[in-house]
Amino acid sequence: MSRFNNTKADIVFSRRMLVVGGAQLAVAGTLIGRMGWLAIKENEKYNLLSEDNRVQLIIVPPRRGWIVDRAGKPIAINRSDFRVDLIPERMVDPEGELTLLAQLLALGPDQIDRIRREVREARGFQPVQVAENIPYDRYAAVTVRMPELPGIEPARGFTRFYPAGAAVGQLIGYVGAANAKEYEAEKNPLLITPGFKIGKEGLEEVLEQRLRGIPGGQRVEVSARGKLIRELTPKPDRSGNSVQLSIDAGLQEYAARRLGEESGSCTIIDCLTGDLLCMASMPSYDPNSFSDGIGRTEWKTLSEDPRKPLLNKTVNALYPPGSTLKPMAALAIQKAGINPSERVFCNGGYQLGNRFFRCLGRHGTVDMRRAIAKSCNTYFYTMANRIGYDAIAPMARLLGLGEKFDLPLVSQNYGTIPDSEWKQRRFEKNRRLVERPDWTRSDSLNAVIGQGFVIVNPLQLAVQAACIASGRKIRPLLLGKHNQAAEALDIPQEHLDAVRGGMWEVVNGDGTAGASKLQVPGFEMCGKTGTAQVRRLSASATRGQGGDWRYRDHGLFVFFAPYNNPRYAGSVVIEHGMGGARAAAPVAKDVLTYLFDRPQAVKRLEGLEAEWGGTLAERMARRSAAIEAAAAQAASLRSPPIAAPAPVPPSINAPPPAPDDR
Repeated sequence: MSRFNNTKADIVFSRRMLVVGGAQLAVAGTLIGRMGWLAIKENEKYNLLSEDNRVQLIIVPPRRGWIVDRAGKPIAINRSDFRVDLIPERMVDPEGELTLLAQLLALGPDQIDRIRREVREARGFQPVQVAENIPYDRYAAVTVRMPELPGIEPARGFTRFYPAGAAVGQLIGYVGAANAKEYEAEKNPLLITPGFKIGKEGLEEVLEQRLRGIPGGQRVEVSARGKLIRELTPKPDRSGNSVQLSIDAGLQEYAARRLGEESGSCTIIDCLTGDLLCMASMPSYDPNSFSDGIGRTEWKTLSEDPRKPLLNKTVNALYPPGSTLKPMAALAIQKAGINPSERVFCNGGYQLGNRFFRCLGRHGTVDMRRAIAKSCNTYFYTMANRIGYDAIAPMARLLGLGEKFDLPLVSQNYGTIPDSEWKQRRFEKNRRLVERPDWTRSDSLNAVIGQGFVIVNPLQLAVQAACIASGRKIRPLLLGKHNQAAEALDIPQEHLDAVRGGMWEVVNGDGTAGASKLQVPGFEMCGKTGTAQVRRLSASATRGQGGDWRYRDHGLFVFFAPYNNPRYAGSVVIEHGMGGARAAAPVAKDVLTYLFDRPQAVKRLEGLEAEWGGTLAERMARRSAAIEAAAAQAASLRSPPIAAPAPVPPSINAPPPAPDDR
């Protein structure tokens, strides 16, 4: 019985061993199979995951392509700089760290407000710029305090720099960090990389894809805790393409400085090829301020300024052209069959029905040439009433007036050259008598002297002058340098000579701009002054030759030179300058002098700037200081003052960053 029981027990034990052993073999087989699956089938997947955990790729923003002038002189370049960014998710004590950074970097109130706002709006690990283009000593002060600043990332990179500053503000634009809307439209991780900026205005925005370049990458190996172990082989970035403009950088800067404290524009065109040599618009803003990050106070100051420093007046401001359209009208009058030698008697105006249209004076008997020289409204009233404005408008359009040009610009306002068809469309449903849909004789009289419904931009005025000077169909070109002359216009030479003769008398005879005659031997400027009303005169309104700046007449001047072989043409518009001869023609004289006799022009400018309180750069620096002071005062009312900047260790010293070599 005992032996039976022992045998039975052995059998039961053996069976159990087999079951347990089988189970163990099954588990082992499953584990081995799974390990084989992971090691062989899923090898690539987990290698990639492992590599992602071990190696991190840091995007290196590309250097932006340079913008240079027609001679290769830099207009927009890159400079190496030091910067500090922060990642909100990695910060332990955001307010404490920000306070310490404000001390170390001497951050202003507007900068601190901006950082706080962007920290609140940041999502995930999106970096926030603290400061860029900071001095090396302050950059080093941050690096030595890194243990106290988790989430703070000092780095070295490149920043956009504009040597001419405000002189190229509206033309070139500026760069800035991409906003959420721009990122959503492109979904490019480069756009949220610290230090990377895109074009925001002007040519920087329009030429973004050409200037951007291709990003590089820095691969680093990290531990499980994210600690840097070593740097791996980097992938270099590729700089953006350089862009050459037709602009003459020296002329652009001189014109901007010569405009001084006025609000207006100066445009110069090569009247053989159409190359735009100068597109100065003042007052302006310093694009370097925008690249470094503009504060709310400065932005408010610029956006609320009645002189509109954010507006490119060359192409976006529209004005009644006044008498600057009379040379164009003279060409149309000749095309209609009227001999330029035909005379008209000016007794101070022109009677049309029960309304008397006044002239600028009593000019007596005048022909076309004298009418242009003395800016006689009566002559042009007479001829416009005879041929009608529908015979004049086509000539205006032929010379580029009212046309939208094919240029790489963010926007362009091109105004109106009216005629009877335009008015019918515009006022078809308007029942007010003053804006009736049918074209009237008084409409023709107003339009022929550049008032009424006529409105153009300064670039169009410059193109008109270039066409008349050269007899060619000039259209402005901004990218590249061109040598091929434009095609000839279908205008008889004798018609052009009659108009040019009148424009010569404006400056070199007893015309309206005799005080602006060039003082360069062998060179004569021809031109036409214009004064444009800002508001319609009434019994209670005074003529716009004084009083409130906003209601003064605009001063305009179109010109070309030299007379015997025209090469340069352009326009100057001075907002509320009260007259073309008084405000605009002297600017044109000095700008042309710069092209023919640079030392004389520079000497003249230095004397003027001494009266104005310094150079353009010096005046802009004073305004920036005043804005910063206003921002500090406003911030002190909102919150307690930030502690004074921390002292910098005296042993830290390094030379300032230098421009890159592309």
